[in-house]
Amino acid sequence: MIHSPGRINLIGEHIDYNGGFVLPAAIDKYIELYFKKNSSSGFNFYSKDLDQGFSTTLIDLTPQSSSFENFVLGILDQFVTLGHSSLEGFDCYIRSNLPIGAGVSSSAALMCGLAKGINELYSLQLSDEDIILLAQRAEHKYVGTNCGIMDQFAVIKGSKNGVLFLDCKTMAHEIVPVDFGLYDIVLLNTNVSHSLENSEYNTRRKECETALAIINDSNNSFEYLTQVPKDTLLTYKNTLDPIVYNRALYVIEENTRVQKAVRNLKEHALENVGNLMYESHRGLKDLYEVSCPELDFLVEYTRTKDYISGARMMGGGFGGCTINLILKQHRAAFINEISDAYIKKFGISLTPIVVTISSGVRIQ
Repeated sequence: MIHSPGRINLIGEHIDYNGGFVLPAAIDKYIELYFKKNSSSGFNFYSKDLDQGFSTTLIDLTPQSSSFENFVLGILDQFVTLGHSSLEGFDCYIRSNLPIGAGVSSSAALMCGLAKGINELYSLQLSDEDIILLAQRAEHKYVGTNCGIMDQFAVIKGSKNGVLFLDCKTMAHEIVPVDFGLYDIVLLNTNVSHSLENSEYNTRRKECETALAIINDSNNSFEYLTQVPKDTLLTYKNTLDPIVYNRALYVIEENTRVQKAVRNLKEHALENVGNLMYESHRGLKDLYEVSCPELDFLVEYTRTKDYISGARMMGGGFGGCTINLILKQHRAAFINEISDAYIKKFGISLTPIVVTISSGVRIQ
């Protein structure tokens, strides 16, 4: 059995595909995948939570209309691409307590868990880094989201001892010990999806690539947008399209915020980390424009609460959840208060999810 967790990201959103630093962690909500060889050429999958199953072979891996099928088919396709086209069939039973669509990377948990399970089932000896990149390629090809590596990396390499300070340019990383002490990590799931995440995600990436290309046209040679000094970007304010400029400004400032957050965590200055989270949300809302009214409402509601260190939207945007650092003794009362306010405002029930940091994918 493979135990594959979701992830949170304390700060550093939309930075991984820009070659920057991020600060994710695996969490104690997860997907379980049970594998058994079936002595045939068929691969059978069933998700208990979706009450959905399907069968396939390695000969026909055509993308389907179902996201669940494409997550699975994308992984199988990558193993075929790597030369493993004669694998014996297996049955895979999947169950989960990981919320779908909440911005906690349920897709990466499924895809990484599946890749890890196949690797172990057939003793293929792929490294963790191989599996991370394999899952990323599968998401690009079969899901259509040109994601970075943060989600896959956190799912595979997460540590219960701290958050991952990950350099997405090189995959170099450091485990930063975190003692949240009197604070709980609470996710507030908006339970909305504005059906923009995939298309707008790819648009944001193209806008960042456009900014980098224009900056490099002037005898620069930056490999990633996060390597551009802010002072350099400022000289292009009248050259870049205003929207493209804002995207680049957010990326460069967010990358700096992540590095500040790491220093503050090492100094146990959670209040400072919380302030950086608020700054991050402001940038995501005003410069990167990936927030939505529901997310903004939840973040703004926390600002007058002195028992909340920080809050921001988390994930691709346009729905999903906010991440909040809340003093433990106020958690229950705040959840009741914000839930009432949210349903009055939007007519939608809020789903609170209390999480703790956990280990990455493991075999049980």
